[in-house]
Amino acid sequence: MPTVDVVNLSKEKVGTVDLDNRLFAAEVNKPLIHEAVVMQRACMRQGTAATKTRGLVSGGGKKPWRQKGTGRARAGSTRSPLWRGGGTTFGPNPRDYGYAFPRKKYRAALRGVLTAKVKDGAVIVVDHLDVGEAKTKQMAQILKKLDATERTVIVALEMDEKLMRALRNIPSVKLLSVQGLNIYDLICARRVLIPQEALSKLQEVWS
Repeated sequence: MPTVDVVNLSKEKVGTVDLDNRLFAAEVNKPLIHEAVVMQRACMRQGTAATKTRGLVSGGGKKPWRQKGTGRARAGSTRSPLWRGGGTTFGPNPRDYGYAFPRKKYRAALRGVLTAKVKDGAVIVVDHLDVGEAKTKQMAQILKKLDATERTVIVALEMDEKLMRALRNIPSVKLLSVQGLNIYDLICARRVLIPQEALSKLQEVWS
C-alpha cells in the first residue's frame, strides 16, 4: 500500500496517509491510457469546419451560354465545382468528433495515470486548502511554497467559488472537482495537489 506525506500550506510535514491500492497501485497500461487520451481530445474538437457546396454558393442561376453551337463545353452554372468561385466538392461539414468509450476502460486508464503520478512523486497531499479571501496573490504564494507553480492540477472536493476566483488568473493551474477528474489534464500536469478531504472522496468515487 503506497504512503505519501501530508503537508500543510507551508510544506511542513504534518503526517502521512495510506493510499488505496486499487487507485494508486494499479496497472499502468500505456496503450489504454493513449486510447483514452485520443478519445478525450476527439471529444474536445469543435467540429465547426464548413465549406459551401454548389447549392449554397450565391449566384450562378443563369446559364453562362447556350447549350449548343458555341464550340465550348456545355455549362449550366458558374457555381460548378469546376469553376473558380464555385462550390466545393466533398468539403468538411460541421460534425461531432466525439465517440463513446467504455466506462470500465476509462476508469482503468485513470487509475493507471494516478499510479504513475504517485510513482513519479508528483502527488502532493495537503491537510487543507482553505483560502480566507479570494486573492490570487495569496494563492500564488501558497503554490510557490508547495512547489506547485508549473502545470498543476488541484483536485477539490467541489468547485468552491472562492478557490475558483483565487486561481482563475493563474494560467498554469487548473482546478478540477473529484467528479470532474479526467485523464488528459492529469497527464499534462507536473503536480497533482489534493486536499486530504478530497482524497477520501477521490478514493471512494474512482476506486
